Amino acid sequence: MPLHQAVILAIVQGFTEFLPISSSAHLALAPWLLGWKDQGLTFDIALHFGTLAAVVIYFFRDWTQIIGQAFGLKAGSDSELAASPRLLWTLAAATLPIGILGFAFKDQVETTLRSPWVIGVMLISVGLLMLLAERLGRRTKTIGQITFSDAMSIGFAQALAIVPGTSRSGITITAGLFRHIERAAAARFSFLLSTPAIAAAALLAFKDLHKAGGIPQDEIASFAAGIVVSALTGCFVIGFFLRFLRNHSLRFFVAYRIIFGILVLALAF
Repeated sequence: MPLHQAVILAIVQGFTEFLPISSSAHLALAPWLLGWKDQGLTFDIALHFGTLAAVVIYFFRDWTQIIGQAFGLKAGSDSELAASPRLLWTLAAATLPIGILGFAFKDQVETTLRSPWVIGVMLISVGLLMLLAERLGRRTKTIGQITFSDAMSIGFAQALAIVPGTSRSGITITAGLFRHIERAAAARFSFLLSTPAIAAAALLAFKDLHKAGGIPQDEIASFAAGIVVSALTGCFVIGFFLRFLRNHSLRFFVAYRIIFGILVLALAF
């Protein structure tokens, strides 16, 4: 893969993984629209590790406190996280649905579900669902007030993100809004919840790559660029998006998803 193509796709991953517009849709469609070859397993793994690095770096203090207080240690000073000392176990339980469904439908996700028709329909459908959540959600709960049932609802919603076009952040934030969680708190919980799922996906993909013979010599530069660029872009986007949600709704992203979905379906037709 040419280095400029790796950098462009890594930037696309960094933006679309954390904004509620579906990274899988953009990464599946970018080569199709630009006439490039599919980026392949090796580069997909690089993007997984870059995305994982972004959430770990950005939320390092959060994770330190979450893990510490789960074992009775005072490891941080965030008052909202301190209000939920069992948050680590709640996140672990809420991660199970995507783990089970991701394993069960791995082959379909990598083949038939990458159809432009599926992607277009999911872009529009989840966009409309986000709009409904914006209207119905009361947005009264902070992250420290998220209950176990709230977390499991968001966890089951995350499982739908195995379908390309859904958006992990989009569907989990939407579920959070339906559970009356504040926008920024829903996004923060969404990103924390995504960490173990992204880590598991990266490790499983790396295992597949190892079985296939490892990273080809001519793809090492692209692999490294994919990790670094997607991680840096992801850190920037996470910070921007959390600040954005404190004062703005998701309506811009709803409009983007619907327009993009219609375009995808039109091109597929």
